[in-house]
Amino acid sequence: MEEGWGEISVENKHLHMASTLTSVILVIIFCGSVLSARTNLYSSNGQDDKTALAPVADDGICKSMVEPQGYACQEHKVTTQDGYILSMQRIPVGRSGETPGDRPPVLLQHGLLMVSSDTCTAATSDGITWLLNSPDQSLAFILADNGFDVWLANTRGTKYSRGHTSLSPDDSAYWDWSWDQLVTYDLPATFQYVHDQTGQKLHYVGHSLVNPFVAFILFGNSFEHVTGDIKTVILFQGTLIALAAFSQEQLLNMLRSAALLSPIAYLSHMPSPIARTAAENFIAEGYYWLGIDEFDPKGEAVAKLLKTICKKPGINCYDLLTSFTGKNCCLNSSSIDVFLDHEPQSTATKNMVHLAQMIRGGTIQMYDYGDEDKNMEHYGQATPPVYNMTSIPDDLPLFLSYGGQDALSDVDDVQVLLDNLKDHDGDKLVIQYREDYAHADFVMAVNAKQVVYDPLMAFFRLQ
Repeated sequence: MEEGWGEISVENKHLHMASTLTSVILVIIFCGSVLSARTNLYSSNGQDDKTALAPVADDGICKSMVEPQGYACQEHKVTTQDGYILSMQRIPVGRSGETPGDRPPVLLQHGLLMVSSDTCTAATSDGITWLLNSPDQSLAFILADNGFDVWLANTRGTKYSRGHTSLSPDDSAYWDWSWDQLVTYDLPATFQYVHDQTGQKLHYVGHSLVNPFVAFILFGNSFEHVTGDIKTVILFQGTLIALAAFSQEQLLNMLRSAALLSPIAYLSHMPSPIARTAAENFIAEGYYWLGIDEFDPKGEAVAKLLKTICKKPGINCYDLLTSFTGKNCCLNSSSIDVFLDHEPQSTATKNMVHLAQMIRGGTIQMYDYGDEDKNMEHYGQATPPVYNMTSIPDDLPLFLSYGGQDALSDVDDVQVLLDNLKDHDGDKLVIQYREDYAHADFVMAVNAKQVVYDPLMAFFRLQ
């Protein structure tokens, strides 16, 4: 039995699930791991450098999103130690087509969740996250145009990373993972592959648990063990997976510096009362208890449940955007239709359960099997091991940027993270505070290049 269900009758379980529909918000905001589309161009002024491209059905990311913008792109595959076959894309040069040379590689890791408003369904994101805006506003293109060798990662279960050496997505065992396995297997596999292909230290850009479009698309679209070397890490928003890896010393020998933007590591001060109430309910465990191993946002049950949330009397879904993400100052609404053309994808229900456990418990720890014997079997102890943020080395150069309007990465929660870094070497910790920025602005703001990306690229070059 999963946590919270051990002493609840079958009848009460159903009543409990029926009475806690708002806890689906927890699924929407914090779950998932990682969209067939119409070909459609969107331009703010008709100029090529302002064009965002919608993905083409059944084409890879290179053909659908990168090459039409005038960039060279390569498709790659990497296999994890537990057999998952992951898709990667490489943008080796900028649009001017200069030779690769010694361009430092940058690995971009997407976040864990997106949502489609046309079906009101939750889904996970993939590498297209970094390509939604126009080339002069999308980080992947900006990096390529500024001398970096850009690699896009796509975690297990996403549209282009559904392969496995022995399992099918139809198999229950295929979905037996949480974000622990992303830390243990997916990150090491992608790091190793990029290092082997380039022979250089890596920059790593990580996206959070929550894509900035999560609340935006759901709540209204009218808007608003790794070897090798990592040179720099940039973690957008959530930062959980990489922080967990750092704390376990998986990546430390490869890190030169890390930049954390809108970091979500602790959640006890999150201001949204709906999200906090949802976190105290157990809808993810309910799905898991029902034997639903794959959380399929295209599935009828999930779609109906989420639509119910959006239609409940007294709930203004549009207003929930601000209550969850904070009031974003500078988002580009022209990218919404591009995102909506990228169909929703699945994640593991177990992953959703793990993230719900983390929010309820207020700590960052491994998956809790809800039974001391099972925890002993997996961990050699009765409770799950904690990812200790104080284990991040004091001499690791860190650049941390957060916003005063962010309702997910609350300033008080950021302070908890900073408290864990209180012994950090004074000359190795740089903190940037943006009063006007909320959660989504760090990735999707029209001025993010000037406000965020230019300083980060300068930070890269100093390390």
